[in-house]
Amino acid sequence: MFVDEVKIFVQAGKGGNGAVAFRREKFVPNGGPAGGDGGKGGSVIFEVDPGLNTLMDFRHQKHYRAQDGEPGGTNNMYGRDGEDIIVRVPPGTIVRSEQGELIADLTEPGQRAVIARGGRGGKGNSHFASSRHRAPRVAERGQAGEALWVTLELNLLADVGLVGFPNAGKSTLISVISAAKPKIADYPFTTLVPNLGVVSQYGDPFVVADVPGLIEGAHQGQGLGDTFLRHLNRTRVLLHLVDMDPQTGHDPVNDFRIIRHELEAFSPDLAARPRLIVATKMDVPGSQENLQRLQDYVAPLKVWPISSLTREGVDVLMWEVRKILDETPKPVFQKPEPVIKPVVRGFSLEPCEEGVRVVGDVEERAGMTLWGNRDAEEYFLEYLRRRGLENLLRRQQIPDGSAVMVGEGTFYWREGELVLE
Repeated sequence: MFVDEVKIFVQAGKGGNGAVAFRREKFVPNGGPAGGDGGKGGSVIFEVDPGLNTLMDFRHQKHYRAQDGEPGGTNNMYGRDGEDIIVRVPPGTIVRSEQGELIADLTEPGQRAVIARGGRGGKGNSHFASSRHRAPRVAERGQAGEALWVTLELNLLADVGLVGFPNAGKSTLISVISAAKPKIADYPFTTLVPNLGVVSQYGDPFVVADVPGLIEGAHQGQGLGDTFLRHLNRTRVLLHLVDMDPQTGHDPVNDFRIIRHELEAFSPDLAARPRLIVATKMDVPGSQENLQRLQDYVAPLKVWPISSLTREGVDVLMWEVRKILDETPKPVFQKPEPVIKPVVRGFSLEPCEEGVRVVGDVEERAGMTLWGNRDAEEYFLEYLRRRGLENLLRRQQIPDGSAVMVGEGTFYWREGELVLE
């Protein structure tokens, strides 16, 4: 089954907690602090695997979580870093956030991108020693890893794209010029998924993509719609195949006009690519009359007549494709703009049911506080006082006895002071 768009959840590992430990040393309170730092959480990394050509595996597994870092140990021993998780994706995978922002465009074999970064490990109590706190029982909790939903879109990597009505001869042509074995039959929509073929007998090898046929109104969802046209976004040359068989009852001029309109409606950039108009099934009686009508309509553009069945005109067409490829530079793939998270400076109060909540830059510090550790909570309380939270509470005339919440912690405003219960 061919799958070219999925939504998955990625979770980087949490950093390990810092340790509270002491070494044995004469004349040093409690032997001196010796708690080590926690290990860094593992990251979620996407890597291009050239052996993949579909996102099918992601239909069965939608959650990817990296390993947490281990907590710090005694004797200033660092915790082990969490292992990264490597997620393999096919070439041409585009990764976007829920907001549609481009995170990565993965095209080259072995190319990697960090999608979710692991949290840093918490500091052990050896970092909190000072002249006032010579034996601190304070350590940091590990930072949470990044977690987000991302959308994966597969845009196949091909040099040449085949477009046209159903049964225009696209699958037959790709089977003749490459080793691809698409389904071929005399009824519409035999091609339901894109097919890739490598063409190697005309100079340097190049890749051809055959996408399901279009019909009028495809850009509005008619037929199979234009869902698969995005697989042509990276192509350098388009071959517009038009059926010359008079027995189909189709007007080749009208067919050409409809497909051209659908391409322009989907992407003006795609429609502006170098394009060869190919008249197919020239071995069928009566095809010459249709060829002449099409040539008169598109003049002065040239029409390339071929018969994939007899191979008439195929070599000439492919050498022309080779020439255009040599003259057309390879596309420059999108590079995601670096996402710069705004630095939040300062803090403010927001009313809530229990009292007020402190929001702003103190929340990150709160997130790494070991709640439940009295020493750690008092250390954070001192930090809030130094930052001027008590002055802000007075200025805003917060009622006595109100709860003051920061992150997971709760303090109380009593008689003009911020206190722990």
